[in-house]
Amino acid sequence: MAIRAVLWDIDDTIFDYRGADRVGMLHHLQAEGLAGGYDSADQALGHWQRITALHWARFSAGETDWQGQRRDRVRTFTGRALSDAEADSWFDRYLVHYEAAWALFPDAVPALDLLAGEYRHAVLSNSSLTVQEHKLRVLGVRDRFEAVVCAAELGVSKPEAAAFHTACEALGLPPEDVAYIGDEPDIDARGAVEAGLAGIWLDRFGAGGRPDLIRITGLDQLPALLLGDTRFGAPSTFG
Repeated sequence: MAIRAVLWDIDDTIFDYRGADRVGMLHHLQAEGLAGGYDSADQALGHWQRITALHWARFSAGETDWQGQRRDRVRTFTGRALSDAEADSWFDRYLVHYEAAWALFPDAVPALDLLAGEYRHAVLSNSSLTVQEHKLRVLGVRDRFEAVVCAAELGVSKPEAAAFHTACEALGLPPEDVAYIGDEPDIDARGAVEAGLAGIWLDRFGAGGRPDLIRITGLDQLPALLLGDTRFGAPSTFG
């Protein structure tokens, strides 16, 4: 069977999450007067990223809900026993700076344009529908995708097969007719493969390795890979 649709990850795949998070947090630290508590801005950012990964994993494992992981990130980062309202307010102030830095990667729209006439498109994200719908609309690409499926509402996260299968069902296609593209080798590409999809790892930051996965280093390489219709029988030589 030929690939008929592409499922997309959003953060650090089409949307520059790392860049927006870095700029947003730097501005937030300056506004909150917290930067002086660290030896450097990079140290503060590294701490925030580690905390985010920790509490995101808890959310993915079902140990907390969407709002809870946000509040716990704030409490861990500030080291303060904030009330829910105080933690929400802190995070909302951060979001103002974060959203001001939102941008698509330069290769995202050209790739979507090249693939528009050949494939159907949808999103599968480990975020929440409210967050990702808003993001896609602000970035001007929501109309590129037939469906947006997110873990917070679904109750199951990538790399669980049920997450991928639900997104395929939203397209009305079997997994073998769908390719998934994302920046995480195991959560995205390997998870997709194990769920029966064609998984593609977008290695934007040059981590390398993982010869078991189909790997590209930019979305400009995706159309040739898909249109070649190889069914991804061997790891990609891109990059």
